[in-house]
Amino acid sequence: MKTFIPAEYEVVRDFNLCTACRLCENQCANGVHSYDEKRGVMVADSLQCVNCHRCVCVCPTHALKIAKSADCYRPNENWSSQTMNEVYRQAETGGVLLSSMGNPGKYPVYFDKLLVNASQVTNPPIDPLREPMETRVFLGKKDVEIKRDISGRLIDTMPPQLNLKLPVMFSAMSYGSISYNAHEALARAAEICGTFYNTGEGGLHRDFYKYSKNTIVQVASGRFGVHSEYLSAAAAIEIKMGQGAKPGIGGHLPGMKISDDVSRTRMIPKGVDAISPAPHHDIYSIEDLRQLIYTIKEATDYSKPVIVKIAAVHNVAAIASGVARSGADIIAIDGFRGGTGASPTRIRDNVGIPVELALAQVDERLRQEGIRDCVSIIVGGSVRSSADVVKAVALGADACYIGTAALLALGCHLCRSCHTGKCNWGIATQREDLVKRLNPDEGCKRLVNLLSAWNLEIQEMMGGMGINSIEALRGNRLMLRGVGLNETELRILGVRHAGENV
Repeated sequence: MKTFIPAEYEVVRDFNLCTACRLCENQCANGVHSYDEKRGVMVADSLQCVNCHRCVCVCPTHALKIAKSADCYRPNENWSSQTMNEVYRQAETGGVLLSSMGNPGKYPVYFDKLLVNASQVTNPPIDPLREPMETRVFLGKKDVEIKRDISGRLIDTMPPQLNLKLPVMFSAMSYGSISYNAHEALARAAEICGTFYNTGEGGLHRDFYKYSKNTIVQVASGRFGVHSEYLSAAAAIEIKMGQGAKPGIGGHLPGMKISDDVSRTRMIPKGVDAISPAPHHDIYSIEDLRQLIYTIKEATDYSKPVIVKIAAVHNVAAIASGVARSGADIIAIDGFRGGTGASPTRIRDNVGIPVELALAQVDERLRQEGIRDCVSIIVGGSVRSSADVVKAVALGADACYIGTAALLALGCHLCRSCHTGKCNWGIATQREDLVKRLNPDEGCKRLVNLLSAWNLEIQEMMGGMGINSIEALRGNRLMLRGVGLNETELRILGVRHAGENV
């Protein structure tokens, strides 16, 4: 017995405009569109539609649109259509449900409940078009003792730093989860913009070693693609302890996305699911983590900062304190709305906390313990705009990771089917016919445009606050006010309510 599951979306075709050119059929990797020879018309199987909008965008006569299906179950406040469909699917397969991208649930977005202060008379604003504005950020350990030689000249004892022209980087997205062309676009854009992109846990393709000065490589529990040359090729090394989209869970790349090239880069068999374990099997304490950090530092001659990536969970402040004391130079905090190529649906939708709350708590804890300068903080997990970046910095971040925003710039339509390997936009796929749809030259240009626009907006917002350097904004929560937040939320965030005087 197979349960019928209604289509979530309906393909609506205007036959007065449709010329049966079959372009939609050619462009859809999900097999939605086909040509009915007998009737001489195009037809659609809406059950296969994931609402990626590829057919709508390529239709030369604008004959298509995708609508929310009106075919639904009897309304029930307790049992939603999504919940019922998930039960049906698991009853048929006996398997764990997989999902892509970030948590889509109706949880508070605290960035949207924070407003930025503006200067007016006594502390006048700054015109970013006429006055210098510093958005450059250095990431790494800063708690160094000032030393001078016998002539009084400063002795440089500063540990290695990452030098960013703006406080935004491309977050970890592995080769395998996204395509070769997507990785190339990210690497080239990072180089042009003076920032960094992160390889994720999928190793570094040989073609991209030339971008090493703008590359962060990742060491995850599966150790995919990790070797001495890989570590030496990076500007920084990130140890992935957790991920916002799936805290407490390891990585998972479905076998259909492990092509010959991905197999060579990751050093794993072709076509077999790549599953990294939930824990690092050599790390069960802060002391174990410290050993790995210093093993990596020894292997790279102490020339590169080491990042430790953790998921935003309820005790994240205590965890971050331990990480800072373990020798890490940078802590990356990933919130529960962070994107992913494949995650167990139950984990993605029910585990973790918002990154805004985690960030505020970590920054406050490290300041209270007097070790804030021992480590820099990067945050990620649905950083959607330059305003989110400004608010994150004011809450205590040094810089932000963006992933989904970068993919949107490349053409992603958030259809949440990355785990199937059928991305119609050539981003989250390894199928050669689909990968070639993403032009890395155009993709790079769009990413550069995005970061350039954000940098201008960050400068404008800083100018409006009367601040001329990103460093002066870091942890400056006096520049934020909350709207519609309760006392507990305001206390955790460390901000006052809008309209409340200092």
